[in-house]
Amino acid sequence: MELTIFILRLAIYILAFPMYLLNFLGLWSWICKKWFPYFLERFTVMYNEQMASKKRELFSNLQEFAGPSGKLSLLEVGCGTGANFKFYPPGCRVTCIDPNPNFEKFLIKSIAENRHLQFERFVIAAGENMHQVADGSVDVVVCTLVLCSVKNQEQILREGGAFYFMEHVAAERSTWNSFWQQVLDPAWHLLFDGCNLTRESWKALERASFSKLKLQHIQAPLSWELVRPHIYGYAVK
Repeated sequence: MELTIFILRLAIYILAFPMYLLNFLGLWSWICKKWFPYFLERFTVMYNEQMASKKRELFSNLQEFAGPSGKLSLLEVGCGTGANFKFYPPGCRVTCIDPNPNFEKFLIKSIAENRHLQFERFVIAAGENMHQVADGSVDVVVCTLVLCSVKNQEQILREGGAFYFMEHVAAERSTWNSFWQQVLDPAWHLLFDGCNLTRESWKALERASFSKLKLQHIQAPLSWELVRPHIYGYAVK
């Protein structure tokens, strides 16, 4: 099996040589950062349609973590185009953080479409480096389709009082889906701005020092079989 995976990966390396050459020359990251928001804008429309019921279920108790004022202060890590905004409760104060500045114009559009929220600011930074957000200033951290691409999952999981997540993860081993995830992962990682198909993100959540962890594994009703294995839930420190 490992030999087969190696051979198929080699074939993909050959077919995708221009992409790897651009990456070697240091140009691919710049190109990817430019086009990825346009791809994600289209993808999240489809994703929200197919995952709407799960997102509503996931965020249904957000308001329980609101501070003494009654207003919920929420930090979304890897906010992308603002695809989660419509699922947040009215009056929620939202701060967004993402390392890609090209998402800003998409966020502005999403903010205009979700007047029930109070938008605070957009911070351009990686999720592992959130020094611009004061400690203890948010009630909830939300992270969806982000743990697949961050460099340090453990660092992300230290933020906030409550942590909400919805992530695609590695398929069950010894399945065809797992096989193709392993074959395509290196090219996928480059093509989709650092995303990994084979991360077992639930293990990082289970290792984190949460006092409460509600985590479910599901096969998401998505068109792309490679990203159907999902986890979702929330954790409390």
